[in-house]
Amino acid sequence: MYKLLRRFLSDNRGGSDILETAFTFPLMLFISLALVTGGLFAVAANNANNAANFAARRASVEQANPAGVAFNAAWSKLNQASVGDYTVSVVASGQRGTLVEVRVGYSVPNFFAGIAAFFGAEMPAELSGTAVSFFRAEGW
Repeated sequence: MYKLLRRFLSDNRGGSDILETAFTFPLMLFISLALVTGGLFAVAANNANNAANFAARRASVEQANPAGVAFNAAWSKLNQASVGDYTVSVVASGQRGTLVEVRVGYSVPNFFAGIAAFFGAEMPAELSGTAVSFFRAEGW
């Protein structure tokens, strides 16, 4: 038993592997959280941008109730999204040549908020943004 322990310690170079693990594990955890949080934010931003563009384009060619059509079009795209919380607002007068504006707000959880609170710093619990799309209303 003594020989086995002695061999383990000699192969372990005096415990330096344990120290390397103790230093690299928190760093790898931090990088992993950053990748997950950034990935969620990027996917939600892309979903919001696609929905805003789609809704504004649909409203720009609609003759009757363009705001309602844009709102429903945005939500039809966002219902397919599996990441994020969304809000939709539409400004459309229905007059030829006016701008149709669609705003899609999005938010995702911020996984760094708990870590920041542990170190005494404050971070928002959610990361949020807004995607805006404009199209000129067509008329015939």
